[in-house]
Amino acid sequence: MSKDVASCKIVADTNDYITNWVCNGLKIGKDWLGKHFTIGFMVNGQLVGGLIYHDLRFGQDVWWTLYTTNKRWCSKKVLKFMFSLAFEYFRCRRISLMTGIKNFKCLKLAFKLGFRAEGVLQQYSDNGEDVVIMGILKSQSKF
Repeated sequence: MSKDVASCKIVADTNDYITNWVCNGLKIGKDWLGKHFTIGFMVNGQLVGGLIYHDLRFGQDVWWTLYTTNKRWCSKKVLKFMFSLAFEYFRCRRISLMTGIKNFKCLKLAFKLGFRAEGVLQQYSDNGEDVVIMGILKSQSKF
């Protein structure tokens, strides 16, 4: 494990700074975003990632929107926290996410984490790209 990954700190977003950073990075507005909770990933004091938990149905499911600029945020400790927040704190049975069908890095990470492709929304994104819906059940999670 690299020294950078070992120094990744998880921070709660208290004023939507990280939420705005994620949405700006993904080039999406915030009009779709209702109640949400966001965490950020800091490496060497710099924000390198953020995860928005949204459309939460407590005890049932939650959606993730993730954006990163540096892969060094990703460690087993951080992943365990991400999944524990959804499955233990929010008591969800499943986590869902969407990604562009050509976003191979995101697809690779999602599959590696245990997510399964559940469907394709044709021409769904603003640019007309197909989007893959992915999901993972608590019983399928390795974390």
